[in-house]
Amino acid sequence: MTKLKKPPNAFQRLWKELLEPIVFAVVITQFIATLVGVDGVSMMPNLRHHERVLVPKYETWLHKVGIGDFKRGDILIFKPPAAAETRTFFNLWTYRPFLIKRLTGLPGDKLRISKGVVFVNGKALSNNYTADYWKSQGCWDTDSPIANQIQSSLKGILTDQAEITIPAGEYFVMGDNRTENGSEDSRLFGPIPLRDIAGRAAAVIWPIMRQENAKYNCAIQSANPADYVTTSGKSNLNWRMLTRPETFNQDFGK
Repeated sequence: MTKLKKPPNAFQRLWKELLEPIVFAVVITQFIATLVGVDGVSMMPNLRHHERVLVPKYETWLHKVGIGDFKRGDILIFKPPAAAETRTFFNLWTYRPFLIKRLTGLPGDKLRISKGVVFVNGKALSNNYTADYWKSQGCWDTDSPIANQIQSSLKGILTDQAEITIPAGEYFVMGDNRTENGSEDSRLFGPIPLRDIAGRAAAVIWPIMRQENAKYNCAIQSANPADYVTTSGKSNLNWRMLTRPETFNQDFGK
């Protein structure tokens, strides 16, 4: 005789139809991997406005419990200090938006910058991975305060300093956009603690295709990132791994 299966009760239906998919999605995005959208032009030319990158979240959790660490040259997603940037959600509450920048200095590193060239523990970082593009656009910055001070008072958070030592447990990040006003980063709000890092951008996932040429207009001032860039040329497959520029692989010592 076949037993009749009991119909699910209200809680079981709620779990199966609503809660289980939500919990599964939260576990995946918080502990395994997620996609993050690029908002702005601070990582031009390597990342463009509205591209989406894959972030392996499990790496971050491992690093936070002491297994491995981020490396110079990684592209990180993080929350800036509250004094640096906050936004309001429908006037109900304020929050800190995530930013995306390149990791330039590790805990204990001594950093300085001169004429747009960054020095890590006395060794110069080659700027070829970004400078060639900005020079071709006529925008390479060597004269502004943030091109000559590793810590600038321009935003009113820090004091001017020519050289700093990165504190334990903190990381120094910079945008690849090296125009005078191209990136708000650790030069303006200081190093960021590990607890505020959400993860490393590992690959570009979207859009699938992108035009090969991107012309940047550094003569304008606009709140809309799309105003700065016009694209042209043939479209190429945009799926790509985000590897560290070769200059970050040298031995910087301490």
